[in-house]
Amino acid sequence: MPDSERGPQVLCVVGARPNFMKIAPVMRALGQPGRRLSARLLHTGQHYDEAMKHAFFQQLGIPEPDIDLEVGSGSHAVQTAEIMRRFEPVLDERPPAAVLVVGDVNSTIACALVAVKKGIPVVHVEAGLRSGDRSMPEEINRVLTDQISDLLFITERSARDNLLREGVAGEKIHFVGNVMIDTLRFNLDKAVPAEHTLTPFPGVGSDYGLLTLHRPSNVDDPAVLRELLGLLAELSGELPLVFPVHPRTRQAIQRAGLGELLDGSGIHLTDPLGYLEMLGLMKAARLVLTDSGGIQEETTALGVPCITLRENTERPITVEEGTNTITGNDPERVRAVFREIMDTGGKRGRVPELWDGRAAERIVDVLEAWLAPTA
Repeated sequence: MPDSERGPQVLCVVGARPNFMKIAPVMRALGQPGRRLSARLLHTGQHYDEAMKHAFFQQLGIPEPDIDLEVGSGSHAVQTAEIMRRFEPVLDERPPAAVLVVGDVNSTIACALVAVKKGIPVVHVEAGLRSGDRSMPEEINRVLTDQISDLLFITERSARDNLLREGVAGEKIHFVGNVMIDTLRFNLDKAVPAEHTLTPFPGVGSDYGLLTLHRPSNVDDPAVLRELLGLLAELSGELPLVFPVHPRTRQAIQRAGLGELLDGSGIHLTDPLGYLEMLGLMKAARLVLTDSGGIQEETTALGVPCITLRENTERPITVEEGTNTITGNDPERVRAVFREIMDTGGKRGRVPELWDGRAAERIVDVLEAWLAPTA
């Protein structure tokens, strides 16, 4: 059915790489035959690597955005303000029935704020997650977005408790599962085999670990980064580590002159990878070391042991039911969990409730009942 003949319009917002994996299944579900809603996609341009953006859109089957605000990088304040400034005319020109935001990046809170002040309902996908660490910008974005949202879709039951404790009305909250896992399951058979991605590294065989690192708490302080890289170099002597390097992490390593810690180690650096390449590496890895939120979920869904180099997690279900262990960047704790995984295979875990690949369909079911009820 042509878009013009479909029902109320949902304006879906993405802004940065983590959003892409979350919006793909939502756009796919909104476009299913027989659905009663129309959708437009807006990209704020917060993610400023155009080549990587296009690679992700193509790999994940996301349609080209109807609108691209082309905001680019900047401080949190500058970026948030610029998104708000450019987003407002979009709503003025063609007000949607609802604005749907995902995750916890600056684009999420910026677009939600503009929408709610214009009386347009806000829908938050992946609501209610809490680390309890207000020093994380993402935590502030999560809390504030949830407070102004009209519909809140949660990935795990504990998120409901968080929202109720913060005064969110229970009827606004819907437990639907995890759209990140929708994307993982949909693309698992398309994942690029690990051996293809590892071709440039003849020293890495089928037994390796995957490393990602980008949180300010790990990379912004040269002393912390030095100790962490030294520890990882030590561990790589036993298990080679493949390290797709985030741009901010590469800059931090260069700025602090820490490249020499990696020279001659078993850490193999690559540029950032596409989703299908990362998925292939992740599912074949013996273990993953990360400070990413999404990777904690993906490793749990894949049954791959995960060591999270943070002091907390907003995704506790990955620890309670999944394969994730929180270590912070304490060397002794990291070594102990690494040793346990190498010796015993680590936590087995299980796939959490409703992480079945159908979260987006449940989201659209709720949206239709809310925005386009049948007679």
